[in-house]
Amino acid sequence: VTTVSSRRLADLSGVNAAKVRKDLSYVGTRGTRGVGYEVDRLIREIGMVLSGEVTPVVIIGVGNLGRALSRYDGFVAGGFPVLALVDADSSMVGRRIAGVIVSHVDDLGKVVAETGCLLGIVATPAHAAQVAVDGLIAAGIRSILNFAPAVVSVPAEVELRKVDLATELQILGYHEHRREAANPQQVA
Repeated sequence: VTTVSSRRLADLSGVNAAKVRKDLSYVGTRGTRGVGYEVDRLIREIGMVLSGEVTPVVIIGVGNLGRALSRYDGFVAGGFPVLALVDADSSMVGRRIAGVIVSHVDDLGKVVAETGCLLGIVATPAHAAQVAVDGLIAAGIRSILNFAPAVVSVPAEVELRKVDLATELQILGYHEHRREAANPQQVA
C-alpha cells in the first residue's frame, strides 16, 4: 500500500474524515485530493511527533507577545524549546528573557546556525513582519508561525501558519451571539 485516504483512516479510527485531515495538518502532513496520503511519509511524520524529537525555535520580536511566547512552558513540553530570541531594538539586545539572551536581528543567520533552530516565530509589529519572515528564510528557516497582524509572502517551499488572535476571538464571539440568539433570556 503506497497511499491511504482520510476516509479509510477515519473508518479505522472511528472519527470522520474531516477530523483526520485536520489532525494530520497539525502534524504537518498533507494529502493529495483524490489520492490520499503517502503511507511512508505519513508514518515518518507521525513518528517524529510521537518520538519526542526536539525541534528548536527562534522568536523574532521580544515585545510583550514575544516575551510571553518565550516563557510558554508548553513549547518545551511539546518538544519545541525556544533557543534563540532576536529583536531589532538595540535596547533589548543582551537582555536575558526566559533564560535566553536576546540577539540583534542582524545576527539572525549566525544565531540560527549556532542554535540549530528549525522553526521561527514572528512576534513583531505588522510593519516589520515581512522583513522578519524574509530574514528567517535567509537564515534557512523553512517553517514559520506568524503572530504578527500582517499578511506575509513566502516561497512555496516554506510552510507558513498564521495565528490571528482577533479572528479567533471574532469566531468565539460569533458562536456566543448565536448561542444567545438561540436561547434568549426571558425578562419578567
